[in-house]
Amino acid sequence: MAGRREIPLEEVPGIGPARAKKLEKLGLRRLSDLLDYFPARYEDRRAIYTVQEAPEGEACCISALIAQSPVLSRIRKGLELVKVQAVDGTGVLHLTFFNQPYLKNTLRPGETYVFFGRVEVLGRRRSMTNPVFEREGTGQFTGRILPVYPLTAGINNRMICELAQRAVNLYAPSRTETIPEPVRLAHRLCQVEFAYQNIHFPKDFEALELARRRMIFEELLVLTCGMAQLKERRGLGDGRVLDQGGVEQFEGLLPFAPTGAQRRAMEDMARDLASGRVMNRLIQGDVGSGKTAVAAFGAWMCAQNGCQCALMAPTELLAEQHARTMEALLFPAGVRVSLLTGSVKGAARKALLSAVRAGEVDVVVGTHALFSQGVEYANLGLVIADEQHRFGVAQRAALAAKGATPGAPSQMGRRGSGEGQQTASSSPEQALPDPTVQTHVLVMSATPIPRTLALIIYGDLDVSVIDELPPGRTPVATYVVGEDKRQRLYGFVRRQVSEGRQVYIICPAVDETQALPQWGETAAPPLDLKAVTTYAKDLQEKVFPDLRVGLVHGKLKAREKEAVMAAFAAGELDVLVATTVVEVGVDVPNASLIIIENAERFGLSQLHQLRGRVGRGAHQSYCVLVTASKSDTARERLRALCATNDGFRIAEEDLRLRGPGDFFGKRQHGLPQLKVADFASDVALLREAKEAAEALVAADPELTKPEHAPLRRRIREMYEAEPEIFN
Repeated sequence: MAGRREIPLEEVPGIGPARAKKLEKLGLRRLSDLLDYFPARYEDRRAIYTVQEAPEGEACCISALIAQSPVLSRIRKGLELVKVQAVDGTGVLHLTFFNQPYLKNTLRPGETYVFFGRVEVLGRRRSMTNPVFEREGTGQFTGRILPVYPLTAGINNRMICELAQRAVNLYAPSRTETIPEPVRLAHRLCQVEFAYQNIHFPKDFEALELARRRMIFEELLVLTCGMAQLKERRGLGDGRVLDQGGVEQFEGLLPFAPTGAQRRAMEDMARDLASGRVMNRLIQGDVGSGKTAVAAFGAWMCAQNGCQCALMAPTELLAEQHARTMEALLFPAGVRVSLLTGSVKGAARKALLSAVRAGEVDVVVGTHALFSQGVEYANLGLVIADEQHRFGVAQRAALAAKGATPGAPSQMGRRGSGEGQQTASSSPEQALPDPTVQTHVLVMSATPIPRTLALIIYGDLDVSVIDELPPGRTPVATYVVGEDKRQRLYGFVRRQVSEGRQVYIICPAVDETQALPQWGETAAPPLDLKAVTTYAKDLQEKVFPDLRVGLVHGKLKAREKEAVMAAFAAGELDVLVATTVVEVGVDVPNASLIIIENAERFGLSQLHQLRGRVGRGAHQSYCVLVTASKSDTARERLRALCATNDGFRIAEEDLRLRGPGDFFGKRQHGLPQLKVADFASDVALLREAKEAAEALVAADPELTKPEHAPLRRRIREMYEAEPEIFN
């Protein structure tokens, strides 16, 4: 903070080492940190009521005089009460304080105080329990709009308020203006000092809205500027020109007619590959929309132009599946496909690496092993990464950087995996591939994401959306049932298995110790949750002793997981009990039923992804959402899933209901923990900030102009301070 000494919190009067340690749990180490520690909500304490007028059951302020000395009672060990009466011209307010014995000498008879708390009415008696209070006229915690901050054990809101007030007084006047003046004026944004004063201690709600709007815009501007810079720099590379072959020629190889959406995506790729600029494109499509065929087009284009393609999947099982699909599509055209995973060892691995190095393999499909030590490519032209939400911005940059050595464009993928790799903590400058890298990058996602979020998550990519399913694909029939239908449900499982089909049963927890509420809902007792380990055992022993029941969850080793999934795919198991580890899994066309226990625990988008495990074969498939919740809201959410199979519509609804924080689960989405912005409700401002960011970067790509220095500094800080944004 320019011109101001940084003050460690333990040096602030009244804090000391013990409280400083607790504050550190909130990410607060210095007094200046309080400036950017924003309130979670606000309480309107401006209205002061009389005892008689105070609204029943609501938190409000009452001004009243202490009528007598407080009485301290020790009820039992660990329970002490202070009781006192306060009066005004309209009545008596009975006050009770638990375990605050010092208040006996704090509240003085004859003094007038303002009390803030919930008014309880029993007959003619009016009371408050543990109210906040201060002397009338003080105006520190009553008679105003009060900020309410996120807290931790041992730290109360009063302490944070006092620290925040010190920070605002000391640092807000000298805070550097990050937003360039022309941008600030064009978007009608208040000045930075006003914003900090009123986001912490608003004089009214109009001032708070002005402050919030400015802070949201700044947050989004910094984020989108960083992404725009990434996109701009990625485009600087001279991509190799791949212009032999085309969409119509490739369509002749396919055993089916592509959908219009698939064709558009392939045309987008063909344009990119022939443009002379490096391609950085995302293919975003729902489960079963045909992304793999579009990826095969990219691999085929590489082969037509004498280049190699590497396709990376998150698991060996998925890599094997992709290799089979690619070979079936491309082998008739003379394209040579090989599989490289950690399981390929010894002489077979040595022979395969030699063939890849010699350019005798056109398409190499595998896991992260594709870029491990000793893997050299003769002429790598395209990298395809499947399941995009597992690969963040820094990872995409590292993939792109693998393709070439500056000054030696045909010698791809040097020996040693350290070259060109970036850590998640890279700043934008560090995370970017060298402009001479000529490898095209295509990433695929089966997770439909609302356009709102895509603006941020994929801000460094061009996006093609496959928003229609191939003809003839039967939608999965989806139902919500209660616990009272369980025996009928088990009967339905038996019927499906008797017809030769297979069944998934999904549980939200691994064991009872984890079976706790995940978000929002008022929960049933923890053990009512279907915990996967005990549930699988009970199903095998008590419900389906004659069926083959398998179990897979995230705590198993990778080899164990893949062995169970392979057995299910091979038809060696009838029922697979699993956690969401199967959300992105192997293709099992014979699976026709998925049962999701405690369905209210999952987000709609995650439920939709799980539903996508079935409906992949010729048989009618079913998804049954089981819930014991009596909540109307929970059931309404689940019914929304029954109403449509359109993943994009479901994603929009999920974003509206839950916000981005849980969109993919715990920080899997790659989004920062924004302090004030809300992607669900600040859509218009997001668009404004994105347009402003793109204009700034187009005019000054490196933001080197003096007036852009503060913005450039903030972007660098964000990348360095929150590396997990791009994990």
